[in-house]
Amino acid sequence: MPCLKRTLYLLLLCCPACVPVQYASGPKQAVEIETTDRAYHNTVKSVRLYAANGSMPLPELNPAVAPLNNQQLVIEFDLLDTIRETIALKLLHCNYNWRKSSLSDLDFLQEFNAFPVNDFAYSIDTQIPYVHYRVNLPAVKLPGNYVAVVYRNNNPDDVLLTRRFMVYDSRVHFMMHDNPLTSGTTAELNQQLNFTINYARTEIINPAESIHVTVRQNQRWDNLAQGLKPTFIREHQRELDFRFFTSENLYPAGNEFRFFDLRSLLNPGVNVSRVDRSLSPQRVYLVTDKTREGQRYARYPDLNGQYVLANLDNPQPHSAQYVQVHFTLQSPRLQDSVYLSGAFTNWRLDESSIMVYNPAIGAYTADVLLRQGWYNYQYVVKNSQGVVNRFEGNHYEAENLYEIFVYYRPFQPPADLLIGYYRVEVNHPDR
Repeated sequence: MPCLKRTLYLLLLCCPACVPVQYASGPKQAVEIETTDRAYHNTVKSVRLYAANGSMPLPELNPAVAPLNNQQLVIEFDLLDTIRETIALKLLHCNYNWRKSSLSDLDFLQEFNAFPVNDFAYSIDTQIPYVHYRVNLPAVKLPGNYVAVVYRNNNPDDVLLTRRFMVYDSRVHFMMHDNPLTSGTTAELNQQLNFTINYARTEIINPAESIHVTVRQNQRWDNLAQGLKPTFIREHQRELDFRFFTSENLYPAGNEFRFFDLRSLLNPGVNVSRVDRSLSPQRVYLVTDKTREGQRYARYPDLNGQYVLANLDNPQPHSAQYVQVHFTLQSPRLQDSVYLSGAFTNWRLDESSIMVYNPAIGAYTADVLLRQGWYNYQYVVKNSQGVVNRFEGNHYEAENLYEIFVYYRPFQPPADLLIGYYRVEVNHPDR
């Protein structure tokens, strides 16, 4: 663990009568279920799905990825309400591209696909009352992509949220190779993964067509690289070589994430400008942000876009407040849309995270209801080319977490199975 990040993790680990504000629970008619990370009602907040037995010092920072023989996945979330709901969940199996597979429930589960969520706790002395729910996900029989669908009132059509997770079976071996980028603009702005997959331990027919490889950066879903094809296939050695030579296969390196410390409302933390306690809920104004494009790289500890819930004002469990957080980004108006991005937005670039331009102050603004904690975020631009780090800049020195997923489509079962998973920490100080 690098020194800077170890300090940040230790700092976070040491943290352990009002008028309620009413929030509409949203329509209860059937909705089209998405195989994405999404909250379907504005009462659903602070959704976390993580591997409880992962390697990160704070469990909630672990990717929602688990080995088939040791599945310890947990989902937690809040519902802004004063009463407990009847909550349950079901699982969907998806192919490598996150489209629902043709498998039946019994193909990947040992039992009926409906699991009650009975672990709950009420918030204590909070301006906005909420109920916190937690449940261990059921074990699955097959490796692959899954979506947890959480619903209420014993009605699978009354969906509250969907959340992705992955279960893998290690049937391939990974070999990482040096980055060939040495100089020039491309090398300064991008990061490249070069690796070989050896599948000698498993019988694979027609690997060029039946194997799909996906790469994810910092647990993000907005710039996922799916269906990567090998540069070389060595059938005698049973190897697939991925060595990228063109800019289309590079990852923009990005920058360390911006952050703010919302663990205390009585003594506001770093990058919090002020707190208006006269409002209910309280309103938090962050410092005004500016573009970081063209600036030199500065290393500082971040959570790779994630967040940690914590409350320094009250040691009671579930006493953390929900507050309205105001973001301001000083910038001329752009032709393309600007979005607030991070794990707390589910990495979604839609109406839930879009920023509004205020010509009176020459800035983009956004307001988000968040629970007390330590948050990472960034500003991104979406255009016809995809996601652009227009305000953050790209630096090859940036510390990033990459995950490589290897999927195989056998003859039976007729679905993509996750047969390999590998994590790569680029620019890790201990590497």
